[in-house]
Amino acid sequence: MSATLYPTLPHVEPVAAPAAARLALKTDGASRGLLDGAWWPRSRDLPSELPALVKTLDPLWGRITRIAVNPRYWPVIPHKVPVDGHVVKVGWFTPEIDPHKLLLLSYGTGRWDLLIIPPETGAASAARLMRAASDRDGPPLTASALMAAEEALHGVSVADRPLGPDEAWEYEGGASAVAAVIPEQTGPDSRASRLIVGM
Repeated sequence: MSATLYPTLPHVEPVAAPAAARLALKTDGASRGLLDGAWWPRSRDLPSELPALVKTLDPLWGRITRIAVNPRYWPVIPHKVPVDGHVVKVGWFTPEIDPHKLLLLSYGTGRWDLLIIPPETGAASAARLMRAASDRDGPPLTASALMAAEEALHGVSVADRPLGPDEAWEYEGGASAVAAVIPEQTGPDSRASRLIVGM
């Protein structure tokens, strides 16, 4: 009798426990509009940010197997990211994916599109963008159009440009731990139509 031995994968110890992902998601079933919610990463370090995002979404949406981004705002895009005993494949597409959008796929379950709010965005702008992206009736805008509307309406730049080398360095290790305060919902929007995580 013979036995086949498979090499075990090395156990990687995290340097520090990652903070919870900052998300606002639609919860009312089938999505209407172009986005399923918004993600506000703490830095532009995609290899460090994606595990916390996937850990949060796996129980909600089924195991995330693939992620795609536009490389415009990300200095490093990993090919694979280990998350709690499984590996998520990461790809990038320049013309096909909006620079402010993250595409997530769950094998056999579905596809979701999240607005990516730049990490350096102020808390008030991030809160407005999260509400707009996770609104149960919309938004009828693309991710970049939503970012442009925020800038036009509120006169606040949400960093709609690639970072220079010095700026990228500042954000690679993590942005300041500013927590956004989402104002309490009133009126028809107060129904449980969105899930807010990590705020």
